[in-house]
Amino acid sequence: MNGLQSYVAFAETAKHGSFAAAARELGSAPSTLAKAVQRLETALGVKLFHRTTRQVNLSADGERLFQRCQRILAEVEDLQAEAAGTRAAPSGRLRVDAPIVFGRRVVLPLLAELVRVHPGLQLDLRLQDGHADLVKEGVDLAVRVGALRDSALVARRIGSQAMVLCASPAYLARRGAPRTIEQLAGHDAVVFRLPASGRARPWQFRRRGRPVELVPPARVQISDGEGLVAAVALGLGLAQLPEYMVDREIARGELVELLPRCRPLPLPISAVMPPGRLVPARVRVLLDALAALGRRSG
Repeated sequence: MNGLQSYVAFAETAKHGSFAAAARELGSAPSTLAKAVQRLETALGVKLFHRTTRQVNLSADGERLFQRCQRILAEVEDLQAEAAGTRAAPSGRLRVDAPIVFGRRVVLPLLAELVRVHPGLQLDLRLQDGHADLVKEGVDLAVRVGALRDSALVARRIGSQAMVLCASPAYLARRGAPRTIEQLAGHDAVVFRLPASGRARPWQFRRRGRPVELVPPARVQISDGEGLVAAVALGLGLAQLPEYMVDREIARGELVELLPRCRPLPLPISAVMPPGRLVPARVRVLLDALAALGRRSG
């Protein structure tokens, strides 16, 4: 492997954390990749990986090179598509990261339609409530809810997420419905456990135009959004959930919204992409579909 291929070998190895996994992705032999990376290290005069018998970890020099490689290789891929005359027809593997329930209910139907319209597209959808490292994991686009923590990412707002406090009719028949924020202290709370910290996500409200935050004593903690909906429907207590997760249940009378006048301001929903690279056609069509969905729901 020479020239650009050596950088491809390096980038795939960095992404997967081992020569064997990278070789499977590229359809090559691990020894071939290892030799290519070794030649690249010799040519650059730096050590790119700390090697063990089972995995490789990026050195400080390797981290810096990997950040640049991701951008450059992505642009090369897009230039190749343009030169082949395929830019107008989105193709290739579209790597998307999204929250679990939003991904299933909103993103996946959009992707299914894109694949139907553009047969050359291949999908790699990662559903998780944590945040992926877009550059390291080679993600084309991620959907993020709330304020963005990484200002280096390229972001485009695609919608908003309203939060709804709700309970089941059976629970309310037993315990009564709270009429004020203060009365929530006398009720059982079902809370979402944040995947990054393990802590309960605070409940957010607005009272007379001002934000109010509280962390209710939790009778039940659940780390999955759909599990949270099921727990509330089973009468285990009150929960604050994204509206798109419970709109069907509220419409069917299976759940009841509480304190609607105290709803907090909606959270922004953004599509984020790695910085400093061209936007391939496969990503642009998804961006356009997400933006159109946001305009319809708004």
